[in-house]
Amino acid sequence: MQVMDPITKALTRVRQDRQVGLQQRALVPAEISYTRTRSVTLYPGWLRQNRIVTGDTSDDYAKAYKVLRTQVSQRMRSQGWRTLAVTSPGPGEGKTLTAINLSMNLALEANQTVLLVDANLRQPSVHSYLGFDVDQGLSEYLQDGVPLDQILVHPEIPRFVVLPGSRTAVNSSELLTSPQMLRLVQELKRRYPSRIVVFDLPAVLTSDDVLAFAPYLDASLLVVDEGRTLREEAARAAELLQAGNQNLLGTVLNRAGP
Repeated sequence: MQVMDPITKALTRVRQDRQVGLQQRALVPAEISYTRTRSVTLYPGWLRQNRIVTGDTSDDYAKAYKVLRTQVSQRMRSQGWRTLAVTSPGPGEGKTLTAINLSMNLALEANQTVLLVDANLRQPSVHSYLGFDVDQGLSEYLQDGVPLDQILVHPEIPRFVVLPGSRTAVNSSELLTSPQMLRLVQELKRRYPSRIVVFDLPAVLTSDDVLAFAPYLDASLLVVDEGRTLREEAARAAELLQAGNQNLLGTVLNRAGP
């Protein structure tokens, strides 16, 4: 058996990653048509007010999301993962904002498309952060059979699509593990082989939604608030995710100081 030295291993890995990247780029159309998807205009002032990072910002806040984007993208690509849950131990810790900013930054990479799914069926809010109205969303797809093409939204950002939430659902964990939802996960992955699907989920410790649904996804990201999340809560949430055979990518520290 031939044993490679560390330098040879590193060069081999670089060549392999480059080849994977070229293959993925070949799978992404240069111009993706959204003629069957509702398009909405996002307003810069509203986005700034809600701390949404766009591609033309370059402050430290935006740079932090680019670093997170690169770390998540590299890890998921190396593992062949394409679905990601974003959650937090409790409410008000910034998971939805993180899910939106991460998704928009992932879409800036030319070799992949990104779909953000508002899977917080108890309190959907992605559309509110982005500043557009919805009449139909994930609940209508799962409960009323509304076609997927009628609920997808393209916010006029290249390679970025949103599947918003709309009305609240009290039986959210049952809906998230229904055959319709599991078929949806597979359909969203099938449409573009290079697509990353990010799911904004409820908090881990407030309901069983995450524990019921996350095992159907490839990986998860845990968002904690520096001034709000208790250490015990963060540890418990991470423990529950890992106990459910969930690949925990890591923890995002929100509102961290210098």
